[in-house]
Amino acid sequence: QVQLVESGGGLVQPGGSLRLSCAASGSIFRVNTMGWYRQAPGKQRELVAAITSGGSTNYTDSVKGRFTISRDNAKNTVYLQMNSLKPEDTAVYYCNANAITIHWRTLDYWGQGTQVTVSS
Repeated sequence: QVQLVESGGGLVQPGGSLRLSCAASGSIFRVNTMGWYRQAPGKQRELVAAITSGGSTNYTDSVKGRFTISRDNAKNTVYLQMNSLKPEDTAVYYCNANAITIHWRTLDYWGQGTQVTVSS
């Protein structure tokens, strides 16, 4: 089994910054792509940013230039640095990891979610 533990959410004023972290642990052989999704009230969950094990990244258009995704492969940890936050960034942010377990199963795993609220 693989567990994802997120941290770093909270309340921030518009224009402020937050950094989210997500650590994967458990019966991991290798973690492939890791990413962050978000879900605002009444909206569908959407991909915010993703990063492959080789470091290739992609972002949804609304966060380009403001958010940066990175990872530490040795720690199986992914980060999301969020700058110039806007009220429309308010959502529950979920970490996702595609991982190969020691039992040779490849599955997608999800964190429990962390609330990000951007408000004055």
